[in-house]
Amino acid sequence: MSYSVGQVSAFAGVTVRTLHHYDKAGLLSPSERSPAGYRLYGDADLARLQQILFYRQLGFSLDEIAAILKDPQANAVEQLRTRQRQLRAEIAGLQRLAEVAERAIEVQRTGVSLTPQERFEVFGEITFDLSYATEAELKWADSEGQRESMARAAAHTKEDWRLLMGEASAWRAELLAAFDEGEPSDGERAMDLAEEHRLHISRWFTSCPPDMHLRIADDFVADPRAFALVVPPSRQRPGLAAYLRRAVRANASRHAGSRTASEEDR
Repeated sequence: MSYSVGQVSAFAGVTVRTLHHYDKAGLLSPSERSPAGYRLYGDADLARLQQILFYRQLGFSLDEIAAILKDPQANAVEQLRTRQRQLRAEIAGLQRLAEVAERAIEVQRTGVSLTPQERFEVFGEITFDLSYATEAELKWADSEGQRESMARAAAHTKEDWRLLMGEASAWRAELLAAFDEGEPSDGERAMDLAEEHRLHISRWFTSCPPDMHLRIADDFVADPRAFALVVPPSRQRPGLAAYLRRAVRANASRHAGSRTASEEDR
């Protein structure tokens, strides 16, 4: 039995344009034509269409599907295994996004509600990029420190935020002054500023040992959105993020040296 393109479109759930495209691409050419020249699909064509739609639903491109159908025994199993791994990774990523959304809902429910005026008063030019926040949450999803930081941030009162942002503002002014005055990034002043930043994180968010502080400083250089949480773009200088990272590294080395000296004194 043969079916017109309209009939196939209706019961297969694809558009006529899609069937025409499959025909032009050589992926599914109807085996028959009516006396008037219209496409007619037979049972074998419909079976091939089912295969095409199956692979399309799994996310295969038309070129990949054509290669599989050209030699199903040689190509299908390995292609399906590859796609299976990709789908599992996508599922895991979507699950993490769902967890991020759930945590964001919790923060919205339990976090501090600020009016636009209060938000400006507290945060000033510091803005939170949602895309960066989401990526950071995914990146550190398995980190106890990230979970603690989220929980403590949600528990901060308006007064807490004013205090911590006041600390951050004073520290930022000192950092800019040190940079503008040409203080070496591995000098005492720069290292002390790095240490103040590390302690600020520990005091308000989560314990921040030197190795964690190094990873945070790496993010400042790698991602402008991260550094914008520390210094707003309008106040940044070329090379400032790298300067801070060098100071953080120097401070971490100072900590390591102090530990070594302490152990030697025992």
